[in-house]
Amino acid sequence: MMDIASVTIGFLIMLGAMTLGLHIATVMFGVGFIGAALYFGWPGVNSMIVVYLGSMDESVLLQLPLFIMLGEILVRCGATDRMYRSLTDWLNPLPGGLLHTNVAASALFSAVSGSSVATAATISTVALPSFKKKSYDTRMVLGSIAAGGSLGNLIPPGIAFIIYGVLTNTSVARLYAGGVFPGALLTVMFMATIILLTWWRPSIAPREVVTDPMLVRLKRLVDLLPPILIFLIVMGSIYSGWATSSEAAALAVIVTLPIAVCYGKLSFGMLHDAFLSTVNLTALSMLILAGAFALNFVLGLLGVTAALTKFVASMNVTPLQLIYILFVFYVILGTFFETLPMMVGTLPLVQPLILAAGIDPVWFGVFLVLMCEISLISPPVGMTLYVIQAVRNEGSIGDVFRGTIPFFITMLLMTVLLIHFQELALWLPRKAFD
Repeated sequence: MMDIASVTIGFLIMLGAMTLGLHIATVMFGVGFIGAALYFGWPGVNSMIVVYLGSMDESVLLQLPLFIMLGEILVRCGATDRMYRSLTDWLNPLPGGLLHTNVAASALFSAVSGSSVATAATISTVALPSFKKKSYDTRMVLGSIAAGGSLGNLIPPGIAFIIYGVLTNTSVARLYAGGVFPGALLTVMFMATIILLTWWRPSIAPREVVTDPMLVRLKRLVDLLPPILIFLIVMGSIYSGWATSSEAAALAVIVTLPIAVCYGKLSFGMLHDAFLSTVNLTALSMLILAGAFALNFVLGLLGVTAALTKFVASMNVTPLQLIYILFVFYVILGTFFETLPMMVGTLPLVQPLILAAGIDPVWFGVFLVLMCEISLISPPVGMTLYVIQAVRNEGSIGDVFRGTIPFFITMLLMTVLLIHFQELALWLPRKAFD
């Protein structure tokens, strides 16, 4: 069995390789390969390769490409543009105006896309032209889009929940349920942040008068139905027991087709583009997951789980203290690593720690996804920030960095609330499944 010093050295070598820019899938497979070869020889390597090649047989992974495809079709059929316009009708009169629309549209799109980067890219494309001739503070506009994008994985059906569930053998349906209240609360906290900032500095967002008649605005409410309907189909079919999470994802994709027909956008060309993008994103994710499975297998053979469990017992810290240690660890790590490498690269070592401390794996899954979302808006490597700047294609990335600071603080506050009020993530899973 490896001791904790050897485990720490191996972990630091892996993080160092990632820092140098090596692909996360290559790093994890390479570390697993070296460990298997050094400690077990070719029999260990052969066993690891068998696990690597067979790791994609997990049926729960079917929902990964399905949810990616769901978001791709909705974007290409124009549903997101219409959704944004309808939300603007009702949120524009609030202090902060269109800044609230950025957050609310992101939350609603997150409920069908499952990807923070996709949410940020989509809402940026739709929202930024709306601010061209308006006197909103540019940094606040960019920050509100980045904050809204960070809801992409936290609000179910987040793809990060699927990855966490597969790697830790935790129910994805329970993780989805666990993300509902924290995702909704964080959305409200973002909007409250905007109200406080505009109260402090009214020049951030000018008050605008709604010019469209009430009847027109009421008619446009129908454009909110597609994402709401899809969310209800996915979550309702799972919680009622009518479908597994993978079957619910397939059903949701089928529902998007008549929606595209209603908008007059369904065509072979549109579907071809959606399928191609889905294949690219799925292949990238699956490659990383296969590397994680191989590394986890080798770590199990080496007795890393037992070593970490013994280490936690020797630390003599309470579960709350351990959570705060991990909180600080992930906030720091998130400034250097992207979301998926941060989650997949640390889970093999962190999961034994939380299990040994008696921490609920469903709650920790929500906590870890929130940590990953914080990393997405953490300079200098927050992926969401660069996606928004790429769509913007003008000005400095520094404007995006500065605009996210108030929302970054809000997310830290949300994490503290989640730590001390764990029922936020545990009440609904228990109510729905126990």
